[in-house]
Amino acid sequence: MGSIDPPKAEQNGTAAAAVADPGQKPGAGDAMPPPPVKHSNGTAAEPDVATKRRRMSVLPLEVGTRVMCRWRDGKYHPVKVIERRKLNPGDPNDYEYYVHYTEFNRRLDEWVKLEQLDLNSVETVVDEKVEDKVTGLKMTRHQKRKIDETHVEGHEELDAASLREHEEFTKVKNIATIELGRYEIETWYFSPFPPEYNDCSKLYFCEFCLNFMKRKEQLQRHMKKCDLKHPPGDEIYRSGTLSMFEVDGKKNKVYGQNLCYLAKLFLDHKTLYYDVDLFLFYVLCECDDRGCHMVGYFSKEKHSEESYNLACILTLPPYQRKGYGKFLIAFSYELSKKEGKVGTPERPLSDLGLLSYKGYWTRVLLDILKKHKANISIKELSDMTAIKADDILNTLQSLDLIQYRKGQHVICADPKVLDRHLKAAGRGGLEVDVSKLIWTPYREQG
Repeated sequence: MGSIDPPKAEQNGTAAAAVADPGQKPGAGDAMPPPPVKHSNGTAAEPDVATKRRRMSVLPLEVGTRVMCRWRDGKYHPVKVIERRKLNPGDPNDYEYYVHYTEFNRRLDEWVKLEQLDLNSVETVVDEKVEDKVTGLKMTRHQKRKIDETHVEGHEELDAASLREHEEFTKVKNIATIELGRYEIETWYFSPFPPEYNDCSKLYFCEFCLNFMKRKEQLQRHMKKCDLKHPPGDEIYRSGTLSMFEVDGKKNKVYGQNLCYLAKLFLDHKTLYYDVDLFLFYVLCECDDRGCHMVGYFSKEKHSEESYNLACILTLPPYQRKGYGKFLIAFSYELSKKEGKVGTPERPLSDLGLLSYKGYWTRVLLDILKKHKANISIKELSDMTAIKADDILNTLQSLDLIQYRKGQHVICADPKVLDRHLKAAGRGGLEVDVSKLIWTPYREQG
């Protein structure tokens, strides 16, 4: 599952990463050394001769080192060195470092210059297993619960060995930025592009066919020949300037694979499917006189035994926080209604995906409960919304709106409580005008 509209900063532990301005590089190109740093312990140190010697003694920093780093907000934050690379072969200490901001989601990992690091704060490299054990012992039950609640990165189904392998393989972003249409976008995660793109930090995408190139000149030549002005599929929805296209992965294999490469740059634990034949891709576009410009998409298995109505979802960063993610979720359920089935998103959900789904389920279910004054069963709710009964039950339980009495679940909903939960769930986003949806379920197609 993928990331969609980011939450507000107070919603979870990674939200600061989601809402930060992706176009601003912290300290990049700064020639001046950092000012004296005042850390959380209140100490401030002027760099004297002894301090300078100590700084030089820790260079170059080893992978695994923890240190304070100046971030895009101008403040210092704790980081862990993930990787390093040499800049000047003649200087044994001239490295830049790939760091993970331990307070934030991996999407903010980046290469930083030495000037951004406060070498007075360098901690010796600690054995990870020992550190985890000590940290675990010190944690209160409340702290453990908070971490469990916020650490839903989409790797719940990976065992420890698989997770370590995944993080080792994908620890450094290979592509720093992409150009897509009129946007230049900073990437969030690693994506396994073919080996010939290993030396590229920026890629240029055709916004219509999603072919990607190493150089701007290649893209310009391609755009003169590319006759597509929208995704290569059937338009199944058009309302105002919004349009949805259904792309069959079997009929448009290269487009499906390119879309997966692109999406992986913004989704941490998405499985990259090279076999796209089994999937349908629903690509949402904003349309103008130049064509239909991709906003986001969700994919869906053609046949799912687990009742999955959505496999992967993404709103591209320039279009986030505009309600498009909620629109995509609502659209997936409208397709399920047309199929006469209940649906659920494929697990595991990403951090942002889980928050968006919880918000969607809360709004849809509570709106119905208000109208029916809670006099309705789980089965009836499922039939009306196409939401799987387990998702309904879990949502209502998380809101303390359901009790188990005499062998069955009973919905208990005070109107004031419903209003409070609806307010907390936020706006519903863009509405899907079902009258504009012209679609035939896949099983009925020839």
